[in-house]
Amino acid sequence: MNSASPFQANFTKSIPELLLKLNCSIAISTYQAGKVIFISPKNQDKIIQLPRTFDKPMGMGFSGKKMAIATRNEVIVLGNNAELGTNYPKKPKVYDSFFVPRATYYTGHVDIHDLHWGSDGLYAINTSFSCLVKINDEYSFTPIWQPPFIDKLVSEDRCHLNGLAMENGQAIYATALGEGNYSRSWKKNLLNGGILLDIAQNRILSNELAMPHSPRIYKDKLYTVLSATGQLVEIDRETGEQILVKDLNCFVRGLAIYKDFAFIGKSKIRDNAESFKDLPISQKSKNAGVLILHLPTNKIVGVLEYESSVDEIFDVQVIPNSKRPGIMNTINPDHSLSLVLPNRSFWAKSK
Repeated sequence: MNSASPFQANFTKSIPELLLKLNCSIAISTYQAGKVIFISPKNQDKIIQLPRTFDKPMGMGFSGKKMAIATRNEVIVLGNNAELGTNYPKKPKVYDSFFVPRATYYTGHVDIHDLHWGSDGLYAINTSFSCLVKINDEYSFTPIWQPPFIDKLVSEDRCHLNGLAMENGQAIYATALGEGNYSRSWKKNLLNGGILLDIAQNRILSNELAMPHSPRIYKDKLYTVLSATGQLVEIDRETGEQILVKDLNCFVRGLAIYKDFAFIGKSKIRDNAESFKDLPISQKSKNAGVLILHLPTNKIVGVLEYESSVDEIFDVQVIPNSKRPGIMNTINPDHSLSLVLPNRSFWAKSK
């Protein structure tokens, strides 16, 4: 019997010190546990976690004071307001930033994976319909691109389109687990059927990838994680060549790169995960958590692993300039007491 307390985690002592130095916190989403978790430095030696419940949270997007979370049937947009954090009645003068719900888009059940803010709105990967979409209040979703081999938009998860890379506010690359054009065709070749697509040129840039997820651009280089082999790789943007950056030796998914540090999610493969349980890497993936890789030296400088509650991680993001962010969901009625005006924010009194 597991006697560990909820969300109990072991971590290397370097993590709180590094987060303090970088002046940031980590955000992870775990659809398995139904939580978004903020991980922050409490002091030089300890971290503090703030889990909040959302219905199957997947991709997260941060831009300026905005945060977006893809959930089972909705995309929830939250706004960051430091004044609300300072004056939060239940914990005054604790939070240096505070995310509260501002809008909800009712997308329906379309299985959104990666989610990012672009220069002209909110972009998402619609995995069920195998396409890139924009999220707004006019439609469930607005399709703007689909892989060249997908001949029509149907709710069949044909290629398991999952990852999205943005550059200069534009959607530029996407990852998928296959290039088939029929329902769930991607399951036939998980070990080397994955692809990375160039959205602008509407072509496959790289293939034979081992379950690619979470493509990201950093300093003009294109990175992605290969879940099935437990690797972080760079993809040459001209030739599509795979260049091994680091063998992480576990099932990886979720990637954020900030000030030369790569924050990488690692997951435990559950016994009932039909698609992934037979992968060779599954035997090496014993705990979910976060790895921190220093890219210039190619060294792992921090490891956090959960002993309880969290088995799978989908997304990892960095919250810059915040050492103690707070967050409220739409489930807690207290969120309705947070009032934000153009020049002032305050907490209403409950009746």
